[in-house]
Amino acid sequence: MLYLTLRHYEYVCAVARHGSLSAAAQAQHVSQPALSAALSRIEEHLGQVLFLRRQGAPLALTPLGREFANRAQILIEQAAQLESRSSAILTTQKLVLGCFSDLAPFLLAPALRHLQDHLPDLAITPRVDGFTDLTDAMLRGDVDFALTYDLGLDAGFHRETLDFRSPHALLSPDHRLAGRQSLSLNDLAAEPLILSEEGLSVQHMLGLFKSLGLSPRIAHRAASLELMRSFAANGEGLGISYSTPPGQISYDNKPLTAIPISDSIAREPVILASHGASIPESPQAAAFAALTQLFQSKEIADQES
Repeated sequence: MLYLTLRHYEYVCAVARHGSLSAAAQAQHVSQPALSAALSRIEEHLGQVLFLRRQGAPLALTPLGREFANRAQILIEQAAQLESRSSAILTTQKLVLGCFSDLAPFLLAPALRHLQDHLPDLAITPRVDGFTDLTDAMLRGDVDFALTYDLGLDAGFHRETLDFRSPHALLSPDHRLAGRQSLSLNDLAAEPLILSEEGLSVQHMLGLFKSLGLSPRIAHRAASLELMRSFAANGEGLGISYSTPPGQISYDNKPLTAIPISDSIAREPVILASHGASIPESPQAAAFAALTQLFQSKEIADQES
């Protein structure tokens, strides 16, 4: 015997679409208390939370809620088509893939190509953002999962480590440290540094120095990796970046040197993260597994290093 009816599915889809109980209740021609009680009964029956309820903020779908709402919408459309004797059924599955901005030029295109090859029926929308915006988007359910570094994520996020990266020091070839094979954070502490202006990135880097009892001086906060490379190539300081594009020339045609930083504490995991786990055997779960396999494979790791 089925507990949930099409009416229940319509309630979930209405709240997902409108983002508030009041607007959804009005659209469904029911009272707000009745709709709220129905949602609670649905979640209790399913044994999972479909919506995040935060005071003063719109209701937001959890990853499981997003998948449930997508499937519920398909059922509603199929029922409507049966009633109208139509044979066309909407079955398109959707996925929003996020990527941290500095990693996107290295990882996003291979990820999209791999998913398109292995899951051709999945409609994928890429989204590139900073740490905070990506985290907020996953919390709201606007992004299914993201390729990023493990910064600013709490225990509610599911993570799969794909690779580890060490930062590089970016400097002009005539800098006194340019001939070294590697550099330590201690070597860099006395230099004027060029760091990303991205808040969590700066906090992370300064935290590494602090853990060694070092107090570095920031000369510039760069809005992009290419601006950091230009500053460094022009002698404005020494840049530190986990992303190191090939080539030894900045955008303004100045020579540039990149030297690996040897401290083991500076190695940072590249992860595939989602807020909660996807429903088993769902398209999202299949995509998560496909990307994990792609970037954990030795061949891909060698290509990206």
